[in-house]
Amino acid sequence: MNISRIPEFSNQSFDGMKLWFATMSQSRLLFHPDDPASEIYDIATGNKTFSSAESRQLDKIIGTMFELHGHQVYEAAYPEFMKCMAINPEV
Repeated sequence: MNISRIPEFSNQSFDGMKLWFATMSQSRLLFHPDDPASEIYDIATGNKTFSSAESRQLDKIIGTMFELHGHQVYEAAYPEFMKCMAINPEV
C-alpha cells in the first residue's frame, strides 16, 4: 500500500494554506506553486521528487488554492521559502 507524503488541504482558509506550505517545508517537499509537481527533480539524485499519484494530488491541491485565493497563494508560501533560504524578510 502506497501512503502519500502529501498533507491534506482540509483547512482551505489563508491560514490553512500557510500551514500546508509549512508542513510541506518541514517534510522537505516544498516547491514553488507555479511549477508542475511532475517536473520537480531531486538535484542530488536526478530522480523525480514526486510519484505520479503525488503529482496529481499536488496539482489538484495547488489548483484549488489558486481557485479559492488567487495570488494570495504566493503570500502564504513566501514565509516558508524565506525560512528555507535562511532569509529574514523583516530585516
